[in-house]
Amino acid sequence: MKSMIDELVKSRILLNEAVGEFEKLYIQSALERNSGHLSKTADVLGIHRNTLAKRVSEYEAAARPKPRKNGYTRRNSSSRK
Repeated sequence: MKSMIDELVKSRILLNEAVGEFEKLYIQSALERNSGHLSKTADVLGIHRNTLAKRVSEYEAAARPKPRKNGYTRRNSSSRK
């Protein structure tokens, strides 16, 4: 873990970005260990189930492609037929 932290510092990653990424990976790992069960995972993490659900929802929203101004998302040209 120390080497990972050293690399983040060397790369000039801001603390809040590093903490946010650590939290996301930590939650994902805990969810995998609990087969995606939110209540069990929240209990293991020591947070309320609603807090966990909100964070997971935020991570999923951030991973979705952003809609364009016309309301459509951009498709990869390789997906067109």
